[in-house]
Amino acid sequence: MLAMAEREGAVLVGVALQKVPRDEVQTHLDELAQLVDTAGGVEVGRIIQERKGPDPRTFVGRGKVEEIAALVAQTGAKLVVFDDDLSSSQARHLEEGFGEDVKVLDRAGVILDIFVLRARTREAQTQVELAQLNYLKSRLTRRWSHLSRQAGGIGTRGVGETQIEIDRRVIKQRIAVLRDRLDIIERERAVQRKRRGAVPGIALVGYTNAGKSTLFVRLTGAETLVEDRLFATLDPRVRRAELGEGLMVTVADTVGFIRKLPHHLVASFRATLAEAAEAEVLVHMVDCSHPEWQDHLRVGDEVLESLGIEARSALVVLNKVDRLDGALPLDPPGRTVVGISAARGDGVDDLKVALRRAVLASPDLEVRHFPPEGGEELERAMREEQIVARRFTADGIELVVRRPQ
Repeated sequence: MLAMAEREGAVLVGVALQKVPRDEVQTHLDELAQLVDTAGGVEVGRIIQERKGPDPRTFVGRGKVEEIAALVAQTGAKLVVFDDDLSSSQARHLEEGFGEDVKVLDRAGVILDIFVLRARTREAQTQVELAQLNYLKSRLTRRWSHLSRQAGGIGTRGVGETQIEIDRRVIKQRIAVLRDRLDIIERERAVQRKRRGAVPGIALVGYTNAGKSTLFVRLTGAETLVEDRLFATLDPRVRRAELGEGLMVTVADTVGFIRKLPHHLVASFRATLAEAAEAEVLVHMVDCSHPEWQDHLRVGDEVLESLGIEARSALVVLNKVDRLDGALPLDPPGRTVVGISAARGDGVDDLKVALRRAVLASPDLEVRHFPPEGGEELERAMREEQIVARRFTADGIELVVRRPQ
């Protein structure tokens, strides 16, 4: 963790377009401040502007550029971060207005920078580099002219530091190589899922910092990073867990979602998120103590739908109930909801019951009953079927088997 004196100062800029209320823009800037903090910077000021539409040249207009430049000079900021996507020409004109020692980034650039810091496995590093190159290829004109004089910091990590002379043709070639590599990784993951055989899968998805990793540890007993920061976990993990009554499952912890998540970043992480698409049960976690929890749920639903996943079929888990002053917030209409505290363990037993019920209701599985003495039918099932779970009941033997594909 960087000491406060070593962190780059950042001025945050939000624009309230059309009928977007200032309070909503403030909330988005609060989250942007967390992103900057995670990337190693610190907010030293913020500016909000109300406009009917973005200025095509500078996004905020000449007068606001001068106001931001004055705040940059006053605070000594080295970074100006916009909460909205900037075009390459807008970023270039803004940098000209702020001076050559000030970097300009948008939200997507900060998220990518965090991912460079967080990626540890070969898969995650490949996905991050692909997303970064897709982000940079349209911004060569504003970044490549001065990367050689930058000593590092937010927005300059990763490929830019070692490929200063890169051009569009080389980037295109590198993107092709990375896509081929991800195709191989995706096939490897498919083989791994096949090897897990009859074991049903559960995938944890949701807004970043909703508590997915904490629940993952609670269910599986695995050791993993649990940190109260945005995107604390980036690399996917899959471990086994027991839900009771002899039912074993695999649990996958996936990368978190966030509002205004760049579409190329979602596409780059398709191999990781394939665990969610293939799972029998999807658990959509939400921090119900957050004032914007409903918006977080909506954002997660939109990302899942963009991946072709039926979001409303997910089991919604309202986490961090221990932080609530009163009762649980109103359930999302038409959704199956369980309230828990993954950190303290409150409600986790009820969640396991709900998960067990959801797994057994999967169309890929079938519950078959046999008499206490078993007989030839039981022997044949044990020999020929993919057995998911087996248990003894008061009136016989019960097998959970996977239906033939």
